[in-house]
Amino acid sequence: MALIRAVAGEKDAGRKLKYFVRGDLGVSYTQFSSLKMSGGVRVNGEAALANTLLKAGDVVEVFWPEDAPAQAVAPEFLPVNVVFESDDFYIVDKPAPLPCQCSQRQTAGTLENRLAARFGEPFVFRPLNRLDKGTSGLLCAAKHAHACQLLQKELHTGGFCREYLAVVEGIVTGEFTVDAPIAKADAASVRRVVDLARGKPSVTHARAMEHGNGRTLLRLKLETGRTHQIRVHMAHIGHPVAGDFLYGQEDAALPERFALHSAYLALDWEGTRMVWESPLPAELKALLEG
Repeated sequence: MALIRAVAGEKDAGRKLKYFVRGDLGVSYTQFSSLKMSGGVRVNGEAALANTLLKAGDVVEVFWPEDAPAQAVAPEFLPVNVVFESDDFYIVDKPAPLPCQCSQRQTAGTLENRLAARFGEPFVFRPLNRLDKGTSGLLCAAKHAHACQLLQKELHTGGFCREYLAVVEGIVTGEFTVDAPIAKADAASVRRVVDLARGKPSVTHARAMEHGNGRTLLRLKLETGRTHQIRVHMAHIGHPVAGDFLYGQEDAALPERFALHSAYLALDWEGTRMVWESPLPAELKALLEG
């Protein structure tokens, strides 16, 4: 059970509990409504009404009950690299090719299965930045609903920063930005395309880092987070990600994956800037060496 605790200050004297919890503690209206009905909001150890008037020094506690997954996930006791863990969220360095989540078509062999074994029951997988099966690197997931809500608010702001390393075909130099809207190719396809009329705004910033074997190592920063964004944008400018079987050409040196790696993740949590980095995998570095 997750717990948030705060002490009301002089400025909060006479303030209604519901405004303190929803404002200062960042609890959503829907979550607060659910918590107050279950006695999950307390003042000085006692369940309190939403309109309770606070006094300076009152201890406000919000208890988040454990929730059950929508469907049972079979635990798989296989390696999983959790590089950071707190009471609120964790960071995983995901290998490729490994799907992130279970689905109706795939109930085993995913990162979710491995994490279910790592954390035990009850387990709910709440990834903030999803990675394709063929993409490796850093992924952030929340441990409880409140942390998920707060991190989602931060996700597409400067507070939550994601940078990727990609080996692309051809020689690219300098720094550049791809500003090209992305839409689904069609209703039945997983492919995305640049579409000026139908697409949603999509912006990727890139910087050339290294060249070799007719390829370029790029460092990329997402301003938006569309599905397949980097892969679509790189193909759009004529430099597809190496090994990208959907938007470029499959490479036998990269079975079931492509040369895209989530290398840097930073976020703000409880007033602290937190940063994680993951080096370029050896099989991707080898693409530049020929």
